[in-house]
Amino acid sequence: MCAHVVVAEDDPKQADLARLYLEREGHRVVVVHDGRAALEQARRGPADLLVLDVMMPVMDGLDVCRALRAESALPVLMLTARTAEEDLLLGLDLGADDYLTKPYSPRELVARVRALLRRGSRPLAPGAPAPPAAPTLPPAAAPSAVLTAGALTIDPLRHEVTADGRPVSCTPGEFRLLQVLAAQPGRVFTRAQLLEHLHGIDRYITTRTVDTHVMNLRRKIEPQPRRPTRLLTVYGIGYKLAEGPRGAS
Repeated sequence: MCAHVVVAEDDPKQADLARLYLEREGHRVVVVHDGRAALEQARRGPADLLVLDVMMPVMDGLDVCRALRAESALPVLMLTARTAEEDLLLGLDLGADDYLTKPYSPRELVARVRALLRRGSRPLAPGAPAPPAAPTLPPAAAPSAVLTAGALTIDPLRHEVTADGRPVSCTPGEFRLLQVLAAQPGRVFTRAQLLEHLHGIDRYITTRTVDTHVMNLRRKIEPQPRRPTRLLTVYGIGYKLAEGPRGAS
């Protein structure tokens, strides 16, 4: 699977290492060293994926991602030395598809790139096979059915979510996860099951993807995100959406 990958990294050694491993995988790689160059390269295209460091000169990665998402669906894998939850969630809020925290293994970088390319919505190159379709939802979650779970309403047709009557803005991944959970309130889904509904089974994607979406959704739909009563953790198993009007403790 050959793709055109842009690597935006201001550390020359890190950039060269990423380029070396990605080229060994068969990808065509362009390296840039500041945010503005990354945005220009992504716009110039044709690119299949952007590996984007957060901390860069001229324009940081978060601003690049914000600008890019206003005009493109190009997959973005963010690299960050920031480990605070709020920093990681901000990148996903702005539309990043996945992230790696530094220091990272170059082999993991290659695996994450491979997984994101498989999830892409278009062929990577002329003649390349299209990625597999996402698994269908359970019967109760027909695309046109409005779903309710307590104070939450999910309208798949309009791609709208409300909590306590107020609109909630969700990324595509967050919406998909909420849609799956709301189709069967009270049912416990394992992380593996939720990953399957999000973007298909792929051994290179970790359960951190689900956990991050859950943390982000709790900030948006819970009255007290640190004490969730709606999107609940079932320890040792996974997550469920509470059935009651206020959720369960």
